[in-house]
Amino acid sequence: MGLFGLFGKKNKETLDQGLERSSKSIFSKLSKAIVGKSKVDDEVLDNLEEVLITSDVGVDTTLKIIERIEERVARDKYVSTSELNNILREEIASLLAENNTVDNEDWDLPTDHSPYVILVVGVNGVGKTTTIGKMAYQFKKAGKKVYLGAADTFRAAAVDQLCIWGERVGVPVIKQQMGSDPASVAFDTLSSAKANQADVVIIDTAGRLHNKVGLMNELKKIKDVMKKVLPQAPDEVLLILDGSTGQNAFEQAKQFSAVTNITSMAVTKLDGTAKGGVVIGISDQLKVPVKYIGLGEGMEDLQLFNKRQFVDSLFGGRNI
Repeated sequence: MGLFGLFGKKNKETLDQGLERSSKSIFSKLSKAIVGKSKVDDEVLDNLEEVLITSDVGVDTTLKIIERIEERVARDKYVSTSELNNILREEIASLLAENNTVDNEDWDLPTDHSPYVILVVGVNGVGKTTTIGKMAYQFKKAGKKVYLGAADTFRAAAVDQLCIWGERVGVPVIKQQMGSDPASVAFDTLSSAKANQADVVIIDTAGRLHNKVGLMNELKKIKDVMKKVLPQAPDEVLLILDGSTGQNAFEQAKQFSAVTNITSMAVTKLDGTAKGGVVIGISDQLKVPVKYIGLGEGMEDLQLFNKRQFVDSLFGGRNI
């Protein structure tokens, strides 16, 4: 069993509730797509394509899904529209499994070195600092010693918010004066964490994507300085995205991937939107694993992303 344990009944219920708006929206669209039809034919597939695209799955990933269902219809000769929901779930889960073989629920900290260093990136307003706080809470709950670094030194609100989360969770936050060099904050954070035998370090960064060259240079400098303290750092570069922005989140992911090597993603605010399908497209197109999903404001509302359970909650629970 991994660091945060397997998805239990309570987590699945939270997932169902968090994706309820997305699930209802997709169910409504699917029902209209097959009205008056008993078998999956070209017209149903055309309608299904529109359903997936308007559910923020994305054009390229939608075409992949439609192609897989076309192959299945051709192979089985007759596919009833009543089977469409189950087929969708199976094919999407299979697609995500092929593109991303990581099983997050089995993930654990490496045993060959410590601390494990997570560099967090993302534009302002996506829930970056809140996600860091929730991650710190989960790590501490799992018995790990956690340090936070406030390297978004351009916004006082970001530093203040991270300090508030540090107090709530009960973990130290390393910070400097506003306008300080972010790399210097990262250096101090790792030095302190190493000296105090921390298990996990999470470092917040500024998200000024409008200035890509500056952002790229800043992230490179932070990484270079980190390696002076811990040669393997960072172990993970985690991109935070706001799921409620739909395809804008996908565009942000592409732009951040262009300026730095993203190794994992967290998609937040899925409980307040009908755009949950964007997680499928992002995971498929970027070939970067979605590691966390945010389903609410509470400390427990950050979940490890489980592909099959996510697809089941998004498309399951109803017969069309």
